[in-house]
Amino acid sequence: MIEQTLSIIKPDAVERNIANKIKVFFEKNNLKILKSKKVKISKEEASEFYKAHQTKPFYKELCNYLSSGPIVVMILEGENAVSKNRQLMGATDPSKAEEGTLRKMYGLSIGKNSVHGSDSAENGKTEIDFFFK
Repeated sequence: MIEQTLSIIKPDAVERNIANKIKVFFEKNNLKILKSKKVKISKEEASEFYKAHQTKPFYKELCNYLSSGPIVVMILEGENAVSKNRQLMGATDPSKAEEGTLRKMYGLSIGKNSVHGSDSAENGKTEIDFFFK
């Protein structure tokens, strides 16, 4: 089934100038980039974006981090795009991610793991609408 999902290249990856490498990786793995833009969001916007995690201990750190520098937001499309993107990203903790995944290749830590991807088609739509109203 053809789906759309949101992908974010996080501040650590933008800062290290590897956004294009990540984009090429998605395209080589049959995920089409429909839209892409570089943005800088406020702490308030990050708090709204990550609202689902507000009861978790890492919430404040996550919001501070996402708003710490420019990010690249993209709409990815492809066959089972949500699960495909999550597979390509790898585990949240880069040290536990499988070889050949984005987080294994580029992630620096659990917090600075270079990429975000929607965890469901429903959240994908909500997250796409957040950045591409």
